[in-house]
Amino acid sequence: MLKTIPALAAALAATALVLPTVSHAQTTDSIAVPYSGINLGELAGQQQLKRRVSNAADIVCAAGMSPDLAVVQADRACTSGAIARAAPAVQAAIDNYRRGSVEVLGSAAGITVSAH
Repeated sequence: MLKTIPALAAALAATALVLPTVSHAQTTDSIAVPYSGINLGELAGQQQLKRRVSNAADIVCAAGMSPDLAVVQADRACTSGAIARAAPAVQAAIDNYRRGSVEVLGSAAGITVSAH
């Protein structure tokens, strides 16, 4: 029980970084995913960035529960495409971190995840 509390707290913290844009999900098809606080030199940090990208893809693609199979399939296709489009930026962020050069966009390092 005690081990699940830190894991749940970490999951909530990661989700909180994406949630501020949820209210805009109906009017936008992209989300900036920050990674400036993640240690991309560690496997756990790389996985955390990939989870953030996946969560952002779910949001921009409105992936959720629907009784309509066509909607579910469209959401899954959109989510898979969004993750695939963000994958080169994720890999570049990891590679740049390993080389000691992090490209900063605005005031924080981030990856844009888009539905299209």
